[in-house]
Amino acid sequence: MVKSKFNLKKRSTGVWLDKEKAIIVTLHNGDISVNTLLSNVEYFHVSGGSGTRLKGGPQDVIQDSKYLEREKLQLKTYFKNLATEIKDVDALVLFGPAEIKDKFNKELNASYKDLSAKVKDVVTADSMTKRQVKAWVKAFYKEGRL
Repeated sequence: MVKSKFNLKKRSTGVWLDKEKAIIVTLHNGDISVNTLLSNVEYFHVSGGSGTRLKGGPQDVIQDSKYLEREKLQLKTYFKNLATEIKDVDALVLFGPAEIKDKFNKELNASYKDLSAKVKDVVTADSMTKRQVKAWVKAFYKEGRL
């Protein structure tokens, strides 16, 4: 029987997240569970307004603030659902591409102090498959980065 180096009493979790989804990997009592949480954040592709060929002619104005405000509310809901999903962890690592992991970490600091205290690291990582995410989290906690 191969002995695992995971701390059996702790629920160690890694969350790979981007705007689309979060992949949550939890290590506990030698078991590994993988869960995917979809963000339901709409993808806003704002292109320039229609114009006219005439110089100085009328142009449609794009309401960026509407899109940004809606996206902000959707991200807040996504972060709330994610925080609810991982509320029972003992150790947490956040990783993924872009800035969503950093925004989530800021939201934890602002609204979820108990969870924020359990964050061990925030790491930039490329897009990954579920299998790669699982391997990354196992490697992170095996190295003893608790």
